[in-house]
Amino acid sequence: MATSNPVLRFLESRKNLTGSACGIVGLALSLTGAAGSLWPLVVVGLYAAGALIAPPERPPAPAFPDAAEQLDALRTDFATLREYLTEVELPPAAADRLAGLDELVEALLAPGWVSDPEHLHVLARAVRQDIPEAVDTFVRTRWWHRVTPGSEAPETHLERQLAALHEEASVIAAALQDAEAIRQQTHTRYLEERGKS
Repeated sequence: MATSNPVLRFLESRKNLTGSACGIVGLALSLTGAAGSLWPLVVVGLYAAGALIAPPERPPAPAFPDAAEQLDALRTDFATLREYLTEVELPPAAADRLAGLDELVEALLAPGWVSDPEHLHVLARAVRQDIPEAVDTFVRTRWWHRVTPGSEAPETHLERQLAALHEEASVIAAALQDAEAIRQQTHTRYLEERGKS
């Protein structure tokens, strides 16, 4: 039990507890007469020896959220992103690409699929950074393009960005599909071999 009081922290420390246990051994030696008249030195010496040999205190390991907690937070952020995207006007081609990406990300965020930390990182980056930034940059650039036409259309960049994000999410989906296929094959082999024995 961790406490902020330094005196209580010392009393609960491994060094004090080990030293106290060794000091009790010194008292037992004194009561049997083995320590003689030097019994106070024996008790103090054994306490000090126990305190010195005790392992150092270790801070508790940090408790990071597990995959399920990370997915719950990511689903909440994805819902927020969807609300934002409903307010943005996109050209038809980009809207179609975004709809495909939205459908794929929604499927990947369904419970029971993504648990790999790398896959979670890619999805979190897409939901929290890449998709909002791509859409927001398009909206801002499109306004300037209307004022000063002649440069490359911002729609092409948005479509390319959404295509790249869809490809990234497709890699995760393919990895999950491969893992499930291997799992299914392994289970088939297990059942067939079990039937032979």
